[in-house]
Amino acid sequence: MHMIINGKKVDSSDGKTFDVIDPATGKVIDSMPKATEADVDAAVTAAVKGQKVWASVPIHERAEVLYRFLHLVDENKEDLAQTLMLENGKPITEARAEIGNIKIGFSGFIEAAKHYHGELLTPGAEAGQEKHYQMVTREPIGVIACVIPFNFPCDLYDQKVAPALMMGNAAIVLPSSDNPMTLMKLTELLTEAGVPDGAIQCLTAPGAVKEAATRDPRVHFVTLTGSTEIGIRTAEICALNLTPSALELGGNDAFIVLEDGDVDLAVEEMIWGRMYNTGQVCCASKRFIIHDSLKDELQRKPLPASKNSITEILKKTTLRFPAL
Repeated sequence: MHMIINGKKVDSSDGKTFDVIDPATGKVIDSMPKATEADVDAAVTAAVKGQKVWASVPIHERAEVLYRFLHLVDENKEDLAQTLMLENGKPITEARAEIGNIKIGFSGFIEAAKHYHGELLTPGAEAGQEKHYQMVTREPIGVIACVIPFNFPCDLYDQKVAPALMMGNAAIVLPSSDNPMTLMKLTELLTEAGVPDGAIQCLTAPGAVKEAATRDPRVHFVTLTGSTEIGIRTAEICALNLTPSALELGGNDAFIVLEDGDVDLAVEEMIWGRMYNTGQVCCASKRFIIHDSLKDELQRKPLPASKNSITEILKKTTLRFPAL
């Protein structure tokens, strides 16, 4: 598989690659180009040019392009789901669901952009402006670096790429090196749908090379989903150029069961909330706060499809359940 730079499928500038491994079997699925800083520079240069072209396209035409993309996704949905399953390790049902979310995410951002009509401040809203109307509109930011994690790559692709493109920005996608293949295929489909060269690109790069995009002053915004450690590092780099950033990092979400809570339902939701996607969810339940009156009953409850109680299960895991 190749990277997408300036509308073309390319290898890395030095020809180096890395393997994508099936986490379920340990087998190599495919090899990907290992991008260099020179590749990042080429992508940013193309993005600066491509963004201007894309921004000149009326919003309704951008919408048509992205709806064509969704049609292509639908035609290729099983291939995309199988690819995601292989490289990410998700069960196929969850992989299909995540691919299904692409239509939901993209169409939501498409319609939001089509129905944004600006804001009009009436005369007299500000002192000295009694005889003046003030109109607020939104303009593209420019080039956006989209750093995407391994756990829900397609869902985060939707959330970062769709609004960036609909508002006339160029998006440089930087997926996790663990599972970049599905996002590369989605980027290929966006170029096939008609997003112009440079306006959408995808580079497979290790962390240090991703920083080259974050450092580049021609990148106008960085959106990253990842660990707190990487978020701090990204914020430090962005500060050098005062580059705005949006950082979605780890959470410490509470699962609360009140006195009138349904204990059977609580147990079912508790396991799903903590263990869905093997716990690799930004908003996974991490603190369990149980009303004292339900403590004993909840500890004795057997888990679904298990003869062991929740306390026995938790003793065998690295999880902690301090409320009990």
